[in-house]
Amino acid sequence: MDPTAHPGEPPATSTSPATEPADKVVGRADTVVGRAGAVGRGGETAQTLDRGLRLLHLVADAPGGLTVTEAATRLGIGRAAVYRLVAPLISHGMLRRDSDGKLRLGVGVLHLARRAQPLLAEGALPALRRLAEQAGATAHLTVVEGGDGVALAVVEPSWTSFHVAYRTGARHPLDRGAAGRAILAGRVGLSEPVSSSGELQSGAYGVAAPVLGVPGLEASVGVVALAPLDVDTVGPQVLAAATAISTALR
Repeated sequence: MDPTAHPGEPPATSTSPATEPADKVVGRADTVVGRAGAVGRGGETAQTLDRGLRLLHLVADAPGGLTVTEAATRLGIGRAAVYRLVAPLISHGMLRRDSDGKLRLGVGVLHLARRAQPLLAEGALPALRRLAEQAGATAHLTVVEGGDGVALAVVEPSWTSFHVAYRTGARHPLDRGAAGRAILAGRVGLSEPVSSSGELQSGAYGVAAPVLGVPGLEASVGVVALAPLDVDTVGPQVLAAATAISTALR
């Protein structure tokens, strides 16, 4: 008697060669099914993530907010699927619903943006240094935050006797000053340099151009000086810096 057999079970018998491969094929088939299930779940997760990110972009591009119905139409999915996307995004602060029920970006997005700002500044610094030295004026990278323009990175020229001290973090309306108006121009696809005189500070002159082609970023690069700037000379330098920064940040 086989010592491993349990009471009531027939004694173990040898398996014919024809049976053994069949058992192994079944085992492999079970494994393949398990893997297919795992791949399917992974695909669903990736699709959900993709839809959630697309939803964030849609909301970001809708200044007046977005209804669930509008989001469902643009994503090509049902309202119930949108609600399933919205719930975790709201819980993480990425989205919020206003009193009219429209979806808007939440403060969590600003938190992520602030974490990314040092990386943006680092990528822009080489081009800003070149621009400051070429123009003999204080160079700056300005980004949009909360509807205002904010100086994210500032570089002063090393060889001038006098230059503008421009504080990192300085905030101003987008419709005033070369930096803000360049960002507004970029929104409608214009890339030409914008100049200003005394709009933010009496006696200060600026030239700026939008930084285009970086997904999710609204920004401009420019210079500010205490004397009038020759746009024909400084304009191409600012444009070259904007192109270099766009390439560095992509």
